[in-house]
Amino acid sequence: MSKTFNAILVDDEESARDILSNLLFRFCPQIHIVDKCEDIEQAVVSIKRHKPDLVFLDIEMPNFAGYEITSFFDKIDFEIIFITAYDHYAVKAFQVSAVDYLLKPIEISRLKEAVTKFISKREIKNASVNYEVLVKSLQENKYKRIIVPFQGDQKVLLIEDIIAIEASESYSFIHTNDKQKYIVSKNLKHFERILSDNHLFFRTHKSWIINTAFIKEYSKSKLIILLENNIQAKLSKYKVSQFDTDFKKH
Repeated sequence: MSKTFNAILVDDEESARDILSNLLFRFCPQIHIVDKCEDIEQAVVSIKRHKPDLVFLDIEMPNFAGYEITSFFDKIDFEIIFITAYDHYAVKAFQVSAVDYLLKPIEISRLKEAVTKFISKREIKNASVNYEVLVKSLQENKYKRIIVPFQGDQKVLLIEDIIAIEASESYSFIHTNDKQKYIVSKNLKHFERILSDNHLFFRTHKSWIINTAFIKEYSKSKLIILLENNIQAKLSKYKVSQFDTDFKKH
């Protein structure tokens, strides 16, 4: 079953509302009419109540012109197809980002075209919103865990359980607090990137990233950091000052 979209018809002429309603019913079954309004004031109330996907809006009406409807809303989360008897209103229609505009009397082919444009725009918009939600979710929750190969299967590691990551050419060894060591076919730069927002991790050396929460002691003279499980990580002489400053913050 194809998706349907809720719509409101706004026109001060009852006959015009009935004609459009009939055309939509016969030729655009994707559009479900939830209300019909005779002026902008009614339309504003109806839009706030029904939250439609689409509004068919006559431009020339008493009190307020159709394109003035946007001034009643802080955010326009519905699409608009304007209807007018005058072609010169087309520019106005697109100034308020309407999907399309239809000239009276409405041609069936143009109505179908306008509805198709609306559906395409709404699908793109929904896809964009869904993508933004996904990205936001990933940014808020990203890299709380990683998956590594283990004994022919896949194992999920919590980032907080990683003591250190040690480079070995194009591979990396992940040391965890359960005294396991996992080999992963990713270089250290990969892990530095995905852990860049985690303030606990620090790249101490070209071959080491450590979790500062697991530091037991360190020697600036020997350039060695002792971690839990007796793991010894190297400290580059070029990183000593920055490491010393950052570590004292925690």
